[in-house]
Amino acid sequence: MKIKRVTDKEINKYGRIISLDTAEIVKAAEHISFPEKGANYIASVKEFEKLEIMNDIQNRYFGGMETQLGYCYGYNNELAALEWHKCSEINIATKDLILLLGDMRDISGDMKYDSSKVEAFRLNKGEAIEVYATTLHYCPISVSGKGFGAVVGLIKHTNTPIDFECNDKILFQKNKWLLCHEESKGLIKDGAVVGITGENFKL
Repeated sequence: MKIKRVTDKEINKYGRIISLDTAEIVKAAEHISFPEKGANYIASVKEFEKLEIMNDIQNRYFGGMETQLGYCYGYNNELAALEWHKCSEINIATKDLILLLGDMRDISGDMKYDSSKVEAFRLNKGEAIEVYATTLHYCPISVSGKGFGAVVGLIKHTNTPIDFECNDKILFQKNKWLLCHEESKGLIKDGAVVGITGENFKL
């Protein structure tokens, strides 16, 4: 799989590079301890949400809607799953990382998605991107086996546990619809629906 840069024109289908002063939040992320293996996600990091960048993201990219700034960090080298939200997602790279992105309009009527349609994009430390609501994405990929770090901006309560009755099998958490690959045994155990066909890409 060819790894493109987020500055390449191919990103336009999935999102756009945005102009944010990320220096302060990248520095704040240095204090978070990395796991020995695997990846962690925190939906809301209060330290991040007290920074000046919080208002900028909330007002410019979410139109004043209540917003959360969280953090995804650790080690990952595979596709595993793809998710989408009913809002854009802001990603700020606090360490170099790779995003595997797809288009939700390529999901078939029986909720199947061919992984061969996924494209890879590299973000360098300090870069920020708006990932559109129509874009499939999941846990970032580590670069050269090193840990990745991404500040994640979303509408408040996204990616938090469901506390209401819902018969939508692919709604995995609040405002988070997800399909996984058959090799993602942990996600399947947690109730994820298998819908990604083809190769479970490992980089």
